[in-house]
Amino acid sequence: MQKANKLIVINSAPYETRVATLESGILVELLIERRGDQNIVGNIYKGKVIRVLPGMQAAFVDIGMDKAGFLFAGDFVTPQLELDSDGSEEPVLPEDIGIREARYPQEHFLPPIEGLIREGQHILVQVAKEPLGTKGARITSHITLPGRYLVLLTWSAHIGISRRIDDAEERERLSRLVEKIRPEGMGAIVRTAAEGMSEAELKADMDYLVCLWEAIRKKSEASSAPFLVHRELSLSLRAVRDLFSADMDRIVVDSEEEHARIRGFAAQFFPRIQERIELFGGPQPIFEHHGIEIELARALDKKVWLKSGGYIVIEQTEALTVIDVNTGKYVGRTSLEETTIKINLEAVREIVYQLRLRNIGGIITIDFIDMKSEENREKVYQALVDTLRADRSKTTICKISELGLVEMTRKRVRE
Repeated sequence: MQKANKLIVINSAPYETRVATLESGILVELLIERRGDQNIVGNIYKGKVIRVLPGMQAAFVDIGMDKAGFLFAGDFVTPQLELDSDGSEEPVLPEDIGIREARYPQEHFLPPIEGLIREGQHILVQVAKEPLGTKGARITSHITLPGRYLVLLTWSAHIGISRRIDDAEERERLSRLVEKIRPEGMGAIVRTAAEGMSEAELKADMDYLVCLWEAIRKKSEASSAPFLVHRELSLSLRAVRDLFSADMDRIVVDSEEEHARIRGFAAQFFPRIQERIELFGGPQPIFEHHGIEIELARALDKKVWLKSGGYIVIEQTEALTVIDVNTGKYVGRTSLEETTIKINLEAVREIVYQLRLRNIGGIITIDFIDMKSEENREKVYQALVDTLRADRSKTTICKISELGLVEMTRKRVRE
């Protein structure tokens, strides 16, 4: 049997579920969900405003958790949609992530929050970011419902197309189809998986999402705040919905119960992929069989060796992540500049791999080895930009400085 190009491996244990994505046999992404600590991003709550903060243009909302949710004014009013450089509208949210983070050109365009909501008011909100440390969950009233091919925007008539669909004719075709099938007053983001799909398939996805939204609204109207109105799918089912793509060879799962559940879910919503969902029956544990456990042990090390003999050091703090590139054992052959550019380019590939594998988000500073040549600095910067195209998370990168420093931000994917 030909080796899989891309593979999703699901390990379902009594206390946790682990989902690994392999590309050409290499682990590139790992997601973990523990039974008692289920991810709440995407959950929809009927909340009660308990405090309005004009000085911060934000409000605290009781959603029934230990800490109140935090709602910015910009996450309550309809945002201005950004235009791409070619004039085509693009979604502001990270690629294929269901929660939108609104962005405004200038903050003073926002109406004051005290004129938008009041204490004691009941509002429907969605969790955009998990609680972290002493902070409560980041919430938004811009509720989005992700399907297989579309993300329904319940609050905007905007239509956006995934940046990963780069064929102009296909983008135009999909835009016309979504315009035709979308409900009045609602919009959608067309996901990468929609490329090549028929009108009937997109309409079925849209119909499902609209029915789901109506059910959520009715449930909210019949409930008292605070109340969990809608829970996001489990990790294994999200993997089927969000990670499986046309170039994915198969999904392999090691639990009969989870295998049956995933196949049932696929049969109902994504019948095309049902036959590519397999039950693992090997003598070894599934992660060990695919060499994933070894990669996980490597991911725990602060120091990561490169094939040339150089290495990178990854230091994570609450404020930011610092990645330092070092020559290590590699001494080069011709000149110091040649040694430097070789190590830096090799480090780029490993750094992007580690960002995805460790799910590193927030502010990231990369300290490359100093390069005298402006041409070489540009070459390393462009290599970083190009390599990050494979990352489904949103990244923003600043130009490399004369000291070899790169500052960037990355949107963390669900834990």
